[in-house]
Amino acid sequence: MKTIKGPALFLAQFASDDAPFNTWNNITKWAADCGYKGVQVPSWDARLIDLDQAASSKTYCEDWAGQAAENGVAVTELSTHLQGQLVAVNPAYDTAFDAFAAPHVQGNPSARQAWAVDQVKLALSASRNLGLTAQATFSGALAWPYVYPWPQRPAGLIDEAFDALADRWRPILDHAEDCDIDLCFEIHPGEDLHDGVTFEMFLDRLNGHARCHMLYDPSHYVLQCLDYLDNIDIYKDRIKMFHVKDAEFNPTGKQGVYGGYQSWIDRAGRFRSLGDGQVDFAAIFAKMAANDFDGWAVVEWECCLKHPEDGAREGAQFVSDHIIRVTERAFDDFAGGDVDAATNRAMLGL
Repeated sequence: MKTIKGPALFLAQFASDDAPFNTWNNITKWAADCGYKGVQVPSWDARLIDLDQAASSKTYCEDWAGQAAENGVAVTELSTHLQGQLVAVNPAYDTAFDAFAAPHVQGNPSARQAWAVDQVKLALSASRNLGLTAQATFSGALAWPYVYPWPQRPAGLIDEAFDALADRWRPILDHAEDCDIDLCFEIHPGEDLHDGVTFEMFLDRLNGHARCHMLYDPSHYVLQCLDYLDNIDIYKDRIKMFHVKDAEFNPTGKQGVYGGYQSWIDRAGRFRSLGDGQVDFAAIFAKMAANDFDGWAVVEWECCLKHPEDGAREGAQFVSDHIIRVTERAFDDFAGGDVDAATNRAMLGL
């Protein structure tokens, strides 16, 4: 068994133009002051990282990661959630997702996709230069507008979508193999990879690609009414990244999973700060330890009620309290004896 590393913090929800969240030096000092030992970095945010330099220069990476280390935190992983989203965009979402792209490719879906693929590959190269082992991303979605089969979906529509999705990601995953990095898709509504079944559909088309893995986040499973504990056992060999995020689902006679187009605060399913929702984190951390999860416990703060800085500080302590320092011996070793094949055979009457 292995002891999970942490706590770490995903910085995407905190980076801003206001101090201390506006520079790499300031935000890493702040994270350490909150009690974090690591940070997961949004690779699209130029206030925190120069992705082009990180992909091309080990010296830049050493200096950049070294500054974080001096401030008390390690770099756990890079994230390409926004760029990954743009690898596959249904035309219904062209306008909404255009803001994720660089200005020179906005309004041009094919150029935007090519830019996104290059961005994810640059981040993989940067991850290699940083000596990391995994990278977070979204899969994007071609079929999501058709998630509910009304009107009836045309035969072959979903197969076509997943064939195309796999074709777009295969060369990226091959680059991940070249970089010795596991690419971890966050299983997330809005993505074509939104549950175990869709992940398997994707993986099958990639012939079980060795670099295709999962980012496990139980909050997204609570809001789908999916068994998030069973999921850990099913996919223990593919879960290489862990977002620690809480959620609650309180259906009423008026709304359920779909939320009635309400704002986050008025939905039956809501994200909450750690400890304020319904996720059984004691059971999750126990399963992660038992299954030899060899990664970081990364807090992703999202809450419709609590202030983010309070959520961050509370989250660091929450994760620290839940990490299980695994035992190196059995509790009943005191009653054991020496290994003796002859004695074993005698006890069995052999």
